[in-house]
Amino acid sequence: MLLTLLKVTFFFGIVLAAALGAVHLAENGHPLTLQFNGVEYTLGPVQAAVAAIVLVLGAWLLVQVLRLALAFLRFLAGDRTAIDRYFDRSRERKGYRALAEGMLAVASGEGRLAQDQAARAAKYLGQPHVTNVLAAQAAEVAGDAAGAERIYRDMLADGRTRFVGIRGLMQQRLALGDTATALQLAQKAYALKPAHGALQDTLLGLQTRAHDWKGARQTLKDKRRQGTLPQDVHLRRDAVLALQEASEVLAQGNSISAREAAISANRASPDLVPAAVLAARSYMAQKDPRNASRLLQKAWAAQPHPSLAAAYAEIVPDETPAQRLRRFEDLVRQRPEDAESRLLKAELALAAEDFPGARRALGDLAETHPTTRSLAIMAAVERGEGADDSIVRGWLARAMNASRGPQWVCDNCHNVMAEWAPVCDSCGGFDTLAWREPPVMRSMATAGNGVEMLPLIVGRPAMSEDHAEEAFAEGDAYAKRTHSPRHLPAPTAGQDRAGTARRAHEVPLVAPGMVPRESDYAPSVTITDPEPPRHRAHPAPARPAVSVTVTEVAPEPPHAPETAGAGAAPHEAAAPSPAGAAAEHPAAGSAPGAGAPSAHGSAAPREDSPGNPPVRPDVEPPTDEGRGTDLR
Repeated sequence: MLLTLLKVTFFFGIVLAAALGAVHLAENGHPLTLQFNGVEYTLGPVQAAVAAIVLVLGAWLLVQVLRLALAFLRFLAGDRTAIDRYFDRSRERKGYRALAEGMLAVASGEGRLAQDQAARAAKYLGQPHVTNVLAAQAAEVAGDAAGAERIYRDMLADGRTRFVGIRGLMQQRLALGDTATALQLAQKAYALKPAHGALQDTLLGLQTRAHDWKGARQTLKDKRRQGTLPQDVHLRRDAVLALQEASEVLAQGNSISAREAAISANRASPDLVPAAVLAARSYMAQKDPRNASRLLQKAWAAQPHPSLAAAYAEIVPDETPAQRLRRFEDLVRQRPEDAESRLLKAELALAAEDFPGARRALGDLAETHPTTRSLAIMAAVERGEGADDSIVRGWLARAMNASRGPQWVCDNCHNVMAEWAPVCDSCGGFDTLAWREPPVMRSMATAGNGVEMLPLIVGRPAMSEDHAEEAFAEGDAYAKRTHSPRHLPAPTAGQDRAGTARRAHEVPLVAPGMVPRESDYAPSVTITDPEPPRHRAHPAPARPAVSVTVTEVAPEPPHAPETAGAGAAPHEAAAPSPAGAAAEHPAAGSAPGAGAPSAHGSAAPREDSPGNPPVRPDVEPPTDEGRGTDLR
């Protein structure tokens, strides 16, 4: 508003000044006299002013006519003119409009539209270093990898787009999994722009995957020099790379360089467990157990780990369990309340057969933080103190379904690895493994009460499934209190002290996918120890007689005793007694006393039914339900 007012005021001021000047010239001005070709012209003041204005306009028109004539001549000669510049500006506007629309199409994922707009922009603009970038991105969005690669290769010829072309080709190689070619392209791009942050990370990752530890350390040093990496992170990652470099040097046989690199890695990061172990072994190779012990104790104070304990045991390999228990006090003292320290002390006490000491060292760890290791230690303690087998099996059943404790877990993808590595096998992350308990607290054991896996640890239990579940319940109940094993409930009528129950279910013991045979249905446990019969076996009715051919043998000497059973003389194999014949031919007609106990007090096996395994009467009395139609 104020600017408009000033413009109006200025205009009226000019008009007023012109009017005042004209009046002044008319009143006080002198006439203007011009002589041309002997003729004199006299002009008044106003006429002179008008003549001057007309003269100026005529000169301007003459100049414009001359310029037009000159432009016409240049047009005839082929030079650019104002018309060309007008059309050029129009094409430029259309090209930049197509470039903007193509960028929006790439951002929205419309590949075909982006390619069309990129071609339109290239047609109107004529600037390949600008339009090629859009064309390559549009081809990638449209899924035309070959077209994108061709454009990236064309960009290598221009210095302004060479870095973009190399980086685009590198990304394509990475997408195809060709890390070797991608590493070469990354190194070329890094030479063009060493301060590019994303390229530094990509190059570092490719170098670690290719085990180029020396190059990775140099890239890490460049990142630190440019201020893109904190000091503590740089020290940690440099220690990891130095450790891997030392491991490879050691594998090549250069032990001296490996020792120096391992000790350097441990100094840079004392909490790096593999570096501490390798450095300690380097000191041990140099016959320096004192520094090895100090190094491991310092590492244990930072991060207790079983590998540190194993290396600490290697310092004095030929000591007794009691001596080792005393020597490990210096190590455990660094973190006495840590779970790993308590587990280690309990294991050392078990090795020294100090079962009460192992229980005291473990404390309530099996209840507050039950893991496979702590529960297995409790099972060993119970076994060492003479507890019942059911209690031991109960602890082992809990151990198989418990957490496995701390493991090497990737912080990015939560992948669990058996051993430490600088690069995660799953996601490829560098220095992402941490010694901690995985998010999933369950172990890889099968679900349930663990009955299926118990035979792999303590042997196949000679009891039924109900009896096994009862034993596990007893073990869990005993684990929650501190009573002595003698306070456990007495065995029931169907269960003896050894946990032997009635015949288990007939499951063929064959490998998965194999066809069971008839002989595979034999009982998995054969009882050979004498047992007092709990049930008087009733003699079975006589079966139809079946002819049995007996080979005639020479008569026995007079001094040979006529006794049957395991204590008979060697001649009984040649001249079996009637009881032995009945045992060898169960299908033959049985005498009324065929089921009586033998000389050792164990009953001879009886045939249950055709195709079924023999059943001992003192373990399971024959019943009509199991006999079917064979009993009359």
